[in-house]
Formats: sequence, C-alpha cells, structure tokens
Amino acid sequence: MTLALDSAAQDLLFREARTANAFTDEPVSEEQVQAIYDLVKYGPTAFNQSPLRVVLVRSDEARERLVQHMAEGNQPKTATAPLVAILAADNEFHEELPALFPAFPQAKDMFFAERPAREQAAGFNAALQAAYLIVGVRAAGLAAGPMTGFDFAGVQKEFLDDDHTPLMIVNIGKPAEDASFPRSPRLAYEEVVTTV
Repeated sequence: MTLALDSAAQDLLFREARTANAFTDEPVSEEQVQAIYDLVKYGPTAFNQSPLRVVLVRSDEARERLVQHMAEGNQPKTATAPLVAILAADNEFHEELPALFPAFPQAKDMFFAERPAREQAAGFNAALQAAYLIVGVRAAGLAAGPMTGFDFAGVQKEFLDDDHTPLMIVNIGKPAEDASFPRSPRLAYEEVVTTV
C-alpha cells in the first residue's frame, strides 16, 4: 500500500526535512505564521483541548531577554534565527472546553477540575500540538530548530505566568547552507512495531 501524500510532500515534511541549527536572514512573516497555525490547528488533541500557546519573540529587546535563559550552545542559534517561538502548555485550557468540545461540555468539570489532572493533560496534548507545529513549519517551506536546552523557570518568569508551562523553544526560518548535522539513524519497523 502506498501513501496518499505524494512523494515530494513526504520528502518536504519528513524524509528531507531536518532540524536546523542555522538560518538565512530572510524574515518569517506574520502571514506565514498565520498560515502555519491555520493548517496545524486541526491536529487532534484529547477533548479538542488545544492547550498549546505560542509566544513569538520578534523584538530585539525580547530576544536579548530570551537568549540569556538559553543553554550556552543554544544562545547563538536563538540570537540569530529569523523568528523564535516559545511553546507553552496552558494549564487553564479547561476554561475553553465548553466552546471547543460542545458535544461534551461537562468534560471541563468532570475530568479537569483538579490542577494536577490539567497539568498532565496540558503537557501531553501541547506536546502533540508542538509536533504538528514543526510539521506545519516544514509545510511552509521553512525549517524548525526545536530546543529544550534552556532555563524553564527563567523563561516562565520572564515571558509567561504560573498558568503556562514552557515546553520548548523553536527557532524558525529558511535553513542556511549546512544548517543541519548529518542524518542520524532511525530504528527499523521491526524494532518498533509489535503485533499481538
């Protein structure tokens, strides 16, 4: 069986796509970001909870504040990327559930009344959305450089609030020449999939 998606699209999204560590200076427009979001917002989350929140770091002042919280090896990448996004999980996502999941509006109170349950659900489902966002960036002909090497508490204090948990920082733009490491191996199908 073949995939419905044509080979060129498969290459763009997966086979030829790479994590970028360097970018050209070509800017990423608000229109591009909007188009990416308008595509990836349809990716599934439990109860359609959609807890991902994105802070776009565009100003020089905000960029300087963010760079100081990055691990040393990630500072130059974040300082020079055309666009940087802070991806966070909204731990109060349940307030939107009556509108986002009208088929079962009582889910808000039935499953997510307690903060620990919300934090667990928000972290898992926002991570799913972060993966969709990375694929969406690739669909726009751009590259993403997702990183977790940063001071999480510092980024939360500097850019978010107690209701939002940072997940990752993603540098976004057109990849520079030699922007990626050589392709690392992948596990074979037989090493991953078990039939019972």
